[in-house]
Amino acid sequence: MIVDQAKYVDGVRQPCGDLSDELAALRGASDRPDFLWIGLKNPTDAEFELVREELDLHPLAVEDVMKGNQRAKIERYDGTTFVVLKTLRYVEETSDVETGEVMAFVGDRFLLTIRHGEAAALQGVRHRLEADPEMLALGPQGALHAVIDQVVDGYTAIDDELAKDLETIEEAVFAGDRSVHSQTVYNLKREVLEFKRAAVPLHKAISVHFSPASTMADSEIRLLYRDVLDHLSQSIDHIESYERLLTDVLHAYLARVGVRQNEDMRKISAWVAIAAMPTMIAGIYGMNFEHMPELGWRFGYAFALAIMFTVCLLLYRAFRRSGWL
Repeated sequence: MIVDQAKYVDGVRQPCGDLSDELAALRGASDRPDFLWIGLKNPTDAEFELVREELDLHPLAVEDVMKGNQRAKIERYDGTTFVVLKTLRYVEETSDVETGEVMAFVGDRFLLTIRHGEAAALQGVRHRLEADPEMLALGPQGALHAVIDQVVDGYTAIDDELAKDLETIEEAVFAGDRSVHSQTVYNLKREVLEFKRAAVPLHKAISVHFSPASTMADSEIRLLYRDVLDHLSQSIDHIESYERLLTDVLHAYLARVGVRQNEDMRKISAWVAIAAMPTMIAGIYGMNFEHMPELGWRFGYAFALAIMFTVCLLLYRAFRRSGWL
């Protein structure tokens, strides 16, 4: 559905009528970068087809929009820039990272944004820009920068949450907390991988398309993207270090599990050895041979029990000194 559409003239919001008529009026009015901004959320085929015809979008880009689940990228189609962004949202209750998707078309005097999923809210971006007419006066490229900047700010917030989760797991593993399992570490590794899938391709795309040698945007816009790249690079550096640390933590966890299993096996072996001695003695005395020693002795039974107790006590002390018990 269309969640919002407006015309921005000299950085000020104005009502928007028919898309094709408004575009024609803007393109013929002045040299100012006035533009239309249309926002869609989970559009149906019919809703998107209507907008596609009005804005004359390239079929290959339209195909990506309809299929969804694309990797982050920036592409050019006949003067129109097509952008795919992966948005992330941290779920506090489960410590999971949910992924959404924002797609954008930037062309001559228009910006079209399409949201997929609940993790892709852009309402705050539009409201913030409307309070800053100077940024809106930069045209659709300025609005696109604000959208990408909002997504990257979301990455920074997710970065902080993943760092806290990693610290908690790391402390628990090295403290010997048995409530932490390999599944816990693996789940966090999966969230880190989800972060990388969103951030790394976007960093490469921005580096190429908004580099100093690029002609896609003016110098002011390229300076703004340089700041976005700095934040994105920092988050990627952090997330790569988290991935390495999680691998080390997983190895440490598995090593501790192996040590605990060895300790358990030594304890079990020690108790089996202790239990084996009285069993052996009782088995010998239970053979009922006619000439068994102490067979006719009134203290023979007590003597056999004393031998069992003494042997078990000696074995127990020996295992305690060796650290098996």
